[in-house]
Amino acid sequence: MRRVTEVILNERFKAPAMDPRLRWLNPPPTWGVDSAGLVVRPGIKTDFWQQTHYGFRADSGHFLGMEVAGDFNVTTRVRFRPVHRFDQAGLMVRFGPYCWIKASAEYESSGPSKLGVVVTNRGYSDWSLQDFPRSRNEVRLRIRRRDRDFLAEWAYGAQAGWDLLRVASLDAPADAVARCGLYACSPKGDGFRAEFEFLRIVRHTGRSKLKRSSAAREAPTETIAVGAHELLTT
Repeated sequence: MRRVTEVILNERFKAPAMDPRLRWLNPPPTWGVDSAGLVVRPGIKTDFWQQTHYGFRADSGHFLGMEVAGDFNVTTRVRFRPVHRFDQAGLMVRFGPYCWIKASAEYESSGPSKLGVVVTNRGYSDWSLQDFPRSRNEVRLRIRRRDRDFLAEWAYGAQAGWDLLRVASLDAPADAVARCGLYACSPKGDGFRAEFEFLRIVRHTGRSKLKRSSAAREAPTETIAVGAHELLTT
């Protein structure tokens, strides 16, 4: 079956009024839209983490998302101006406080910053990291869902190919409706500024297995305009 992907959200953060389907979980103390896009200044000691190693549960980070059924891709570009260790911003897909995946840029006060993915199942989180140059302060991130499987990827810019960060499964039914969108948090202190340029969500119909983008760069996608939506065919 040929796969067709419909754009269901293309929020560019050009006006104060965002798409009404987007809703905050834990609204940040300071946020707004300006020439940089959606600007989020997280509250102090906010985080998303469940139990593993550190022994605490936190579901206090700031998450802006919408409900999406079926398979989808969610993509953003984020610029980050960190202050404290673990300041982070990126993408999140949630089925609840004990079942989610997040992918982000994360600040380290010494050495290189990190690109990280946290996967939480049954109320326990695990964490994977790779180095990211301190000289760079922006990154594109993407999470793809196919049934219960998720693939997190990153790229430097709009013309760069996607590289793999993580492949994982979440312990939710394959037909469960997810909330997906943007998140930011500051586990240590205040002063962090995250700027999201856009949030784009596309939904897939037809069957398609996840493919590792690091094995081969993705070919350009043909876009066909149909009525009020764009349909992407690959």
